[in-house]
Amino acid sequence: MPSPSKPAKGSDFITQTLAAPVTPAEAALRPLSFTDFTGQPKTVERLQVMVGAARKRGEPLNHILLSGPPGLGKTTLAFILGHELGRNVRITSGPVVEKAGDLAGLLTNLEEGDILFIDEIHRIPKAVEEYLYSAMEDFRLDIMIDQGPNARSVRLTIPRFTLVGATTRAGLLTAPLRSRFTLQTRLDYYDIPTLEGIVHRSCRLLHVQIDPGGAREIASRSRGTPRVANNLINFVRDFAQERADGRITQPVAARALELLEIDAAGLDEMDKRMLRVMAEHYRGGPVGMSTIAVAVSEEAETLEEVHEPFLIQEGYLQRTPQGRVLTAKGYQAVGLKAAVGQQQSLL
Repeated sequence: MPSPSKPAKGSDFITQTLAAPVTPAEAALRPLSFTDFTGQPKTVERLQVMVGAARKRGEPLNHILLSGPPGLGKTTLAFILGHELGRNVRITSGPVVEKAGDLAGLLTNLEEGDILFIDEIHRIPKAVEEYLYSAMEDFRLDIMIDQGPNARSVRLTIPRFTLVGATTRAGLLTAPLRSRFTLQTRLDYYDIPTLEGIVHRSCRLLHVQIDPGGAREIASRSRGTPRVANNLINFVRDFAQERADGRITQPVAARALELLEIDAAGLDEMDKRMLRVMAEHYRGGPVGMSTIAVAVSEEAETLEEVHEPFLIQEGYLQRTPQGRVLTAKGYQAVGLKAAVGQQQSLL
């Protein structure tokens, strides 16, 4: 097997391996090693075990499936795997791979030991997914050329590679595909102390002055998600430079986030619109997500993947067989009280 190529240093590694260009700020904030990655201790330890064993054997890493809500570090972990192993990381997403030829083009351009990262892997068409089975197990592709009497099968041998799949909806993955991943691990929301550390690190890399109170204010309103925290840091930094002395303190961060209509619990405008619609129009439910989506003028898939997981985890919503139901905490979040019958049903 060819010897591993040396990983590129710093942000150059990210720029070289991303299919789409990234800004210097985004590259600077992305950790490149397990030691720099904060949170998800169980997942990190599992990946470290696999990486260490693959190094000792001199073999490519086994296939890995990362699941969990968006913004928790699935893509970052894929880059870390490539950096730790000194391999290239190629990126694509499920909806982009529309036909078998697209998949064949991706796989045949890989080198031995490269990592192919497929985001939203549950959205790969089923006809294409079947080609992945032999690629993952036997490292070959059987492609049909032409149709009818002229149809013939061509077998392509591909280099031994590592597939890292990421999904926000693991339940939509088929059983045959899921079973072909050696490691299946889920990323969970971050707690506030962990997010505070991420906020301090990001501010240090961005050369932004922030005190502990400001870091905690941003962390507590970040919905347990590092991506949200980094987005908030950029806006709060702009606010501090424009409306304050450039230093992020607790009062400055609070004023900036109030301007964004993000409350102390991390609820944004769309979260509150969902809760208010359920309370005022549907007596707290049960109501279907498609109905809520029409009422708030947003895609049901966006509400399910971005807003609902946080609302359920924090106890604002309940998911039942009949539909979504607003909890007493959900009523309180929008300054309303449940009706008498609804209060009894929530007890």
